[in-house]
Amino acid sequence: MDAAKILANLVVIGSGILARALVQAYRQALANASKSGVAQETVQNIRRGSKIMAELEARQILGVTEHSSWEEILQKYDNLFEQNAKNGSFYLQSKVHRAKECLESVY
Repeated sequence: MDAAKILANLVVIGSGILARALVQAYRQALANASKSGVAQETVQNIRRGSKIMAELEARQILGVTEHSSWEEILQKYDNLFEQNAKNGSFYLQSKVHRAKECLESVY
């Protein structure tokens, strides 16, 4: 029985030490990330990702140029949106829709 108690105490003490070491390592990793700029870069990437897409990207997605008329853009949008609706690609549908939204502000 004494050996079991000793073993149980060692397990409990060891777990506490390991938990404190993990917390300390995590804090140090956060400090290192903020010093090196990784944290700021990550926040900037998140902000960048939430912005409306660029006009050039929108034109590439829809396959139109700066000289395309609004009617041509709408025709391309309708075609691509319907094609992706049939094939079941919600991601591509959303990209096509965001491209049209971006170009609406230009026209």
